[in-house]
Amino acid sequence: MDEERPAPVGDDARTPVDPPEWSYPSPWYVVEPETRPIVPPPPPQPVRQGPNRLTAALVMALVLAMATATWAIIDRWDVNFSRPEVSEAPAPRPSNDPARPGGRFSPRPFRPAPSQGSAPDIDVNAVAAKVQPGMVDIYTQLSSGLSGAGTGVILTPDGEVLTNNHVIEGSTSISVEHIATGRRYTAVVVGVVPSEDLAVLQIQGAFNLPTVPLGKSSTVKVGDPIVALGNAGGVGGTPHTVSGTVQALNQTITATDIDGSHPETLSGLIQIDAPLEPGDSGGPLINKNGQVIGINTAASANRRFRAVGDAVGFAIPIDRAAPLVAQIEAGQASATVRLGYPGQLGVVMSEPAPATGSGAPQGVTVAEVMPGSPAAAAGVVAGDVLTEVDGQPATSPEQVSGLIKKRRAGEKINFSWVDGTNRRRNATVILAPGPAD
Repeated sequence: MDEERPAPVGDDARTPVDPPEWSYPSPWYVVEPETRPIVPPPPPQPVRQGPNRLTAALVMALVLAMATATWAIIDRWDVNFSRPEVSEAPAPRPSNDPARPGGRFSPRPFRPAPSQGSAPDIDVNAVAAKVQPGMVDIYTQLSSGLSGAGTGVILTPDGEVLTNNHVIEGSTSISVEHIATGRRYTAVVVGVVPSEDLAVLQIQGAFNLPTVPLGKSSTVKVGDPIVALGNAGGVGGTPHTVSGTVQALNQTITATDIDGSHPETLSGLIQIDAPLEPGDSGGPLINKNGQVIGINTAASANRRFRAVGDAVGFAIPIDRAAPLVAQIEAGQASATVRLGYPGQLGVVMSEPAPATGSGAPQGVTVAEVMPGSPAAAAGVVAGDVLTEVDGQPATSPEQVSGLIKKRRAGEKINFSWVDGTNRRRNATVILAPGPAD
């Protein structure tokens, strides 16, 4: 494809020296589908019983040390992800289906999962029950061939959903399941704010959905009890429910994928001690009145190997998200707010074409052309050389991808190329939708 990830963002100046490592708890990235059987690890060898107890103690110490060494690198589960298939034919809508025009919302009974953590002066189940009807589980297929899962909150009855950008980044298809009814829908990207890790989706064909009650994050204080809900593990069903307290406000962190790649600096966050897990991203952070005060976005990379009391999580304040959502709803793009999907020309590029002579074309070689893409419609084929894109000389695959990414799907772009007969050609095409950014 002609898309490239944005350049990594450096640590914020306010990040303390030797900061802890943070990583997104979602999407729940998994290994690529394999045809090879999954071989379970061999069972641990039994320790021989004998008088030498010092040897056994050393073995145990080594095991503990190895576990400790993995704290900073293990957060997402590297397992196969599967979920129920989505039928192409929509199921008949019962009279009480909220997706049916004029339908009445009739949720399934709320069955709270056992809550982890502890928050004083708060009824965890009652608080969770107020927000759960307005939640969705999010499932994505990524351009890399992987799958992901996350959470979202419904903002409008017709199905506008707020979630994290990293939940849907790189996705080629998005489906959501309304937790309260179990109904599955397709969703599309309305707009994203990558610098704030926010995304707004639109559920297709939804009506009369319940929405989450929104609170004011400006009233949040350190020590306030909170509850966090999410699609932990991507298993769906009753939301993962955890509780705790607000530990700090206006925090700045550098969040990364579990392998440390793609760092992003996020600021103004609410820090909590509730144990977030993979799949919880995009889920609601709730106050004791049952109002959403934040969107869960990151957790400590070493949380899974520590006690619940040592858990650290972060949420985007709802007051910070609200004006950006309004800007997306108004269709106002900016340097930070991107509407819809990025454009895609539909070519896979290799290294710059070699200059073998005075008449050799200067540019980037096309290794593959996607069938039905704008490039294919213009007549580009593998082996052709892109020489100019959007008025700029083509110098590298990364540079060309960057030029295309500045344009959104549906916009026109002009480009030039040299074909196999050394004929110079030019075309103006309408960009197709690329993977979400």
